Amino acid sequence: MSTREQSEAMSNGGTITTSPAALKEWAVTVRALEQGRQIVVLRKGGISEETRKFQLASKDFYLMPAYEHQRRELLKESNKELLDEVLHEWEGPEASHIVISSRAHVAEDILITDQEVLDRIRELHIWTDDFAMERLKWKRRDPLHVLLLRVYRLPQPLQLPMEPSFTGCKSWIAAGPPLEADRVIPVLDDEEFKRRCSEIRSLLGTDGEH
Repeated sequence: MSTREQSEAMSNGGTITTSPAALKEWAVTVRALEQGRQIVVLRKGGISEETRKFQLASKDFYLMPAYEHQRRELLKESNKELLDEVLHEWEGPEASHIVISSRAHVAEDILITDQEVLDRIRELHIWTDDFAMERLKWKRRDPLHVLLLRVYRLPQPLQLPMEPSFTGCKSWIAAGPPLEADRVIPVLDDEEFKRRCSEIRSLLGTDGEH
């Protein structure tokens, strides 16, 4: 099944029968998404991307926490305790496994090229302005993807043995069983999620374009 076919099959919470995608993101960011602190991620792709730029492999995917390269100084003061929390959980025997406890659906992929525009949503995520600027300036010729994510908690977390393919600076990993919509629990209710999406679109100047 092609990436496009996977995306269509997964649209609106459907099920695919091939290995699904998992998006690697800082563990602290995954925790913020799962707690409803934010609904956005900022992506430009990792150093090891085959395409050398970020591409949306699927509109539905698992959220795979990544523990390498997390930097305390790039988190707002009020959110640094989240990093302590996830790092504490990663110590000991748990470090031999990856625990996936959520999945996401991309409601919108907004492309940003201007720092001033990106600054408009600075209060709606856990990162500092320096982090946002780093993401925007990385691979300067490519736009920054601001993904609006509808996040769902899994009824039972997945515990996957750590594999070499899970490491490295790349966005997408093939991991976990086929995604299913049954029994997943939305982090935000429909009304609140729509309100936040509308707020972000308005701030970024994309209202009416989706």
